[in-house]
Amino acid sequence: MNYATQHYIGIYHNTRTETATAIAPTVGRVRELATKTKGRKPSTERQTEIRTHSNATNGILKCTFLPKLKTAPSAQACQKTEGDFYKSLSKLAEHYSIEPMETQDFDFPYNMALAMWDMKTKVKRTNSNWDGFKVVQDSEKTYFTSEERYNTGTTFYYIPVAPLFKMLKDPKRKKTAQLLLSVCSYLCHIAQIPYYRQEESYLYWLYEMMNDWVEQDEETEETESYKRELRNAEYIGDKIEQKLFNRSNLKVFEQRLNRFKSVDTFDKECWQVAHNAFALLKNYPNVTIFTNATLPEKDPYNDDDENEIIGMEKYISFIADTKGWLYESLSDTINNEFNEYGAMEEPTISKRFDGSEIPTANLDFENRLFGLLNDLSGLLYEYKTIEK
Repeated sequence: MNYATQHYIGIYHNTRTETATAIAPTVGRVRELATKTKGRKPSTERQTEIRTHSNATNGILKCTFLPKLKTAPSAQACQKTEGDFYKSLSKLAEHYSIEPMETQDFDFPYNMALAMWDMKTKVKRTNSNWDGFKVVQDSEKTYFTSEERYNTGTTFYYIPVAPLFKMLKDPKRKKTAQLLLSVCSYLCHIAQIPYYRQEESYLYWLYEMMNDWVEQDEETEETESYKRELRNAEYIGDKIEQKLFNRSNLKVFEQRLNRFKSVDTFDKECWQVAHNAFALLKNYPNVTIFTNATLPEKDPYNDDDENEIIGMEKYISFIADTKGWLYESLSDTINNEFNEYGAMEEPTISKRFDGSEIPTANLDFENRLFGLLNDLSGLLYEYKTIEK
């Protein structure tokens, strides 16, 4: 369907701040990008969504009708549009288990605007991932499309492996480290989280670039410490990679989980993270973090080509560490690059309510996996503190 035959009657969605400007300081969990929205502190919570105010009266102002309709539509055309609209509305309401407001008695097209306002208000209550819907009119019919999205909240999901490396050498935490090793092995093998020592990963080339900069710059008092951090990142990364990519960690995952004995709160939290990861492995044995990765839809009426997209592989990855000169330099480089981008690729599911079969897919996997990444990063950061 091309743009000449498809027109948006109305677009209702949650307005989201897209342009990333700077990464917030490391706070223990995943790192969040700072935005131009004032008053937001670094935290483990997702960025607060910005919503526009709407009501039944001004809802119709958001509607754009076909450009060719320079005169009032015929009564027959109105009846056809209304009929299709309410048929699709009924399917959408049934899918999301919603009781829609009775709006048929209002005049056209205000009845449709009121129905959309009502639907916008109610869908979010039943589906936390709901991101918006459109009413589309093509040459044949009028129907709803909806979009469900996991809002990453401009967050970096970088998992440091240096703490895991140290934990494996700690006699008091060796069993705990082995349990987390199974978790990370699942994330690499099944969920397909990129690993920074693999050449196809985004962070691999950033580390290589940092190394080139240090080699080419003039020698200073800090040069040797910079080189040492780079050597450690490479050495630790290669050692952990050998362990993570050994599939025996997956074979003994359940055994490690069942035999693990917690000795303190930290151990209990590690066991809970492992338990959640194993449940994901069992429930979604073939699903990856990129299964529902979707690029934001390009606006057909906007010719601005500067809105580059941040791919998910760039903000989800294993990383050497989240402290020190090397990490700060990487953060600055990433932020400078991301400043040129206009939006982020995120897990998204689109559904059409035009009479065709409605997908039963949802974002349960993503909801649970991103929470797991957040908790795992927090525990690894916490270990850096308690081991001192």
